[in-house]
Amino acid sequence: MSMPRAVPNLAFRRLRGQHSPGEFAAMVRRAAREIGEQVACDARYIGRVEAGEIRCPNYAYERVFLHMFPGLTLADLGFSARETVRGRRQAAPSGAPRPPVLPTRNDEESDVLRRAFMTSGTATLAAVSWGIGSTAAAIPSPRGTRRIGETEVLAVEDAVRRIRLLDDRHGADGLYKVAAQPLRTAYDLLDQGTAARRSTEDRLLAGAGELSLSVGWLAHDSGRHEDARSHYAEALATARVSGNAALEAHAFCNTSFLARDTGRYREAVRAAQAGLRAAGPLGSDRLLALLSLREAAAWAGLGDRSTAEQCLGRAHEHFGRGHADQDPEWMSFFGEPELEALEAHCWAALGDWSRAARHSYRATVLQHPRFARNLALYRAQLAGNLARAGRRDEAEAEARRVADSLDDGIASARIRGLLAETRLILTGA
Repeated sequence: MSMPRAVPNLAFRRLRGQHSPGEFAAMVRRAAREIGEQVACDARYIGRVEAGEIRCPNYAYERVFLHMFPGLTLADLGFSARETVRGRRQAAPSGAPRPPVLPTRNDEESDVLRRAFMTSGTATLAAVSWGIGSTAAAIPSPRGTRRIGETEVLAVEDAVRRIRLLDDRHGADGLYKVAAQPLRTAYDLLDQGTAARRSTEDRLLAGAGELSLSVGWLAHDSGRHEDARSHYAEALATARVSGNAALEAHAFCNTSFLARDTGRYREAVRAAQAGLRAAGPLGSDRLLALLSLREAAAWAGLGDRSTAEQCLGRAHEHFGRGHADQDPEWMSFFGEPELEALEAHCWAALGDWSRAARHSYRATVLQHPRFARNLALYRAQLAGNLARAGRRDEAEAEARRVADSLDDGIASARIRGLLAETRLILTGA
């Protein structure tokens, strides 16, 4: 069955008015934050909507658009009814295995991407079952030397978003191994494929690098530190080869975090400082704030309170300047709750447990419940800081809440480890 021809969405274009696609995308992201949604909107997404490639937005974007334009319907915004754009599959032969279901994305955002994921005969599927459903990320696999185009690039970029979404909701355990498959396929494409344009190759390199960082984070969060180190190094090499300063800054940011977690504080300082140098020209104060927090945590680990406080001051100064269109998509997690949690890390490393507990508590209060994994992490950190501050009853209460969240499906070795440490403190072991 042929795919319907894209029809430009003139109604949506009129709503954009005199704003550039990038400016309008920033407005969409701000509106999403106002209602506790998380969307990765950029100028390219706005262009795809206006070109008619996205005939109906997914549910998160729908809520944001209706919030931005109260009183209007999806039809008023130029979109088609949802039931007319759902992906269709040919019936499988009797007894044939059914393809994985994609519960995290009920409607594909473009017909091009749907073809890549659903009908490619050479697709590589990586699926994981959580007991609440299953998900898949697919990237067309190279068969000999092949031409790389928009289909492959979009598939790699979509795999990154899916992995991050699952990690936000459920944590890394169980996801790491399956997420490594699309990563291998992405690098196979780079090794065996030929891009039609340099811009296409650059996007594929950036997507593969971000995918490597996402998989590296899953390894990091699930306690596979050497695997994480390898993936972060791979992403850094990809950034250097492609001259991608944004990817380089991200790789150094993650590397600093891992080095701090494994007690290599001097390395953590150097990585954070290298990330700051790479991020300097990018125009994102939020990225500079996060890297300053990474450096602060490293100095705190070395016991240098004065330098750590200076870095914290710079982090707050950058953070206070607000969002910018140049903020990387992967930084959607970095809001006020994460700022509080990372500052708590610093005070904990310096042994100021009461101050650490105050910041950890603020992180739990500010965090939206839909980010279940991060909320559980902040509560685990709070429980530990309360226990070390001698506030036993409060620590026990928070520890029980964390244990309940693990029972509800949060899977993170990091969280389990923090909870175990708190229990040892509370039992006096």
